Amino acid sequence: MEAKAIARYVRIAPRKAQLVVDLIRGKNVGEAIAILRHTPKSASPIVEKVLNSAIANAEHNHSLNPENLVVSQAYANQGPTLKRFRPRAMGRASRINKRTSHITIVVSEK
Repeated sequence: MEAKAIARYVRIAPRKAQLVVDLIRGKNVGEAIAILRHTPKSASPIVEKVLNSAIANAEHNHSLNPENLVVSQAYANQGPTLKRFRPRAMGRASRINKRTSHITIVVSEK
């Protein structure tokens, strides 16, 4: 049995979120939380929140024991991009892409 949690439209670039998500894929849930707490990346609190939500879903919806859970799948896909413009020299403007991501974490029993 597996449970999942998705955080959609998170205002962080998917490339930055993937760096953090790659650290916890395949790990035990307790170990994954410890890794996220000690990772100095801006995406780690967001990923930790999604992981805690997945654990709570597994516990509440499927009556699974949280100590036996493993992060079976974890990925960060690209969401819609917010396009903003910044004034530049000589009356020009340049585009700034504010990227968003959809972070998905699936936990399952060992």
